[in-house]
Amino acid sequence: MMPGPGACAAGLFPAPPPIRMSANTTVRRTKIIFTLGPATESEEMLEKMIAGGADIIRLNMAHAKHDWTRLVIRRIRAVSQRIGRDVAVMMDIKGPEIRTGDVAAPIELKAGETFDFTIKPGGTAGNDVEVRSVDVNYKDLVNDIKVGDTVLVDNGLIRLEVLEKHDARIRCRVLIPGELKSRRHINLPGVKVNLPSFTEKDRGDSTVGLEEGIDFIALSFVREARDIELLRAFLAEKRSKVRIIAKIEDQSAIANLDEIVRACDGLMVARGDLGIECPFEELPVIQRRAVRTCLAQGRPVIVATHMLESMIEQPVPTRAEITDVANAVYELADCVMLSGETTVGKYPLECLQMLDKISRRIEAEEADSAVREPAVFTGERMKVLHSAVVLANEIPNSKLLTFTRHGFMAQGLAMLRPTHSPILTFTPSPEVFRQLRLCRAVEPFLMPLASEPDITIENAVTVLRRAGRVNLGDKLIVATDIVAQDRLVDSVQLRTVR
Repeated sequence: MMPGPGACAAGLFPAPPPIRMSANTTVRRTKIIFTLGPATESEEMLEKMIAGGADIIRLNMAHAKHDWTRLVIRRIRAVSQRIGRDVAVMMDIKGPEIRTGDVAAPIELKAGETFDFTIKPGGTAGNDVEVRSVDVNYKDLVNDIKVGDTVLVDNGLIRLEVLEKHDARIRCRVLIPGELKSRRHINLPGVKVNLPSFTEKDRGDSTVGLEEGIDFIALSFVREARDIELLRAFLAEKRSKVRIIAKIEDQSAIANLDEIVRACDGLMVARGDLGIECPFEELPVIQRRAVRTCLAQGRPVIVATHMLESMIEQPVPTRAEITDVANAVYELADCVMLSGETTVGKYPLECLQMLDKISRRIEAEEADSAVREPAVFTGERMKVLHSAVVLANEIPNSKLLTFTRHGFMAQGLAMLRPTHSPILTFTPSPEVFRQLRLCRAVEPFLMPLASEPDITIENAVTVLRRAGRVNLGDKLIVATDIVAQDRLVDSVQLRTVR
């Protein structure tokens, strides 16, 4: 959206250094998110990761302290400033969870054994000394679960079936044995638990993030649109415009997928817990459905977890992992994400480079063959943007150019998935600049906007030529506002760089 009266005076404005996603001359359309941890938190490694093409840095608050969080966010900003490439920061808050309590020593569970989960600490249940047990941290578990339900422990490595339940315990039979250690995560496939979606820990973590200027909050275990509305109300109290990423991780989220996508600012397909909560064979179907739903409703979508898991220990990925990353790119996801690979892995930079290389190759292949699910055109402005993308698709080697104060124009073009054209986007807002890192094919530039649309366009072309992003004779499809009879109207223009 172009500015109205009172905007900056006309003339060429200073621009940041040329923005490069890597040493390659072409722009990677699929964005890369990596999770910060011991392997990547140093200034030296951060500089390599940011310069190497990372777009968003994720902080996993399940394992983060507030002092560390403040320190690394400031470090990210300082490194970005120094190398001239500003990236976004995503805070992934922990959300509700059910865990086992502490055990004095690991418990070796055997197939067919009877085992109790107790609501109150105390080792054995009642007077039954023959049955071993462990405490859990969720007092309403007995009310939520029913006989016949499945209990999965430690990422599904241990499986039990509920035999009976009483006031303070749940008695189960071990189906898949394993070693039970302290504070293991519990999953309850198909069980609707009454835990709050936005916990007190989440509130404290989010407050720290907002104070330090994060760009996104990822809300864990979203089950329905109301979960997102609660977080949005919290952000409104803080007068924050941080974008909400909804993480879908269980069967409730799949059942309510459409309403969740409508309510959020972006979606993360968190395949770790999804693979535990849902049958394995359903996971590819869920991923594809989630991506297509986001495309149809115009929401950015992230495919996450286990993308290059073997590279935590090995310098090269498996062939299956390469295909998995390629499939996410073929599906036209906005982002792919690294977790353990960059928190504790031995080869974090190599993982980033691998995602970059795979994405570029598949993007070159899919330009003419990808099946695109059209976004829903709910307003006249979206129809104007659609015409710009149609024109760009018809003109080889053309580029889309747009201007935005709040991100709508760029995100609208991105949701339409232009076949080959990058979306060169200028904004005067540093916050919007960073948030646009989430959107597929969008290459953001930070620049004040002039009061006259034509002058703004000329300034942008000058910046792009200096950055090496356009050359003489290039075709630009400009989606913007123009002045007509003293008012701004939406327009699509075809311009040649001269």
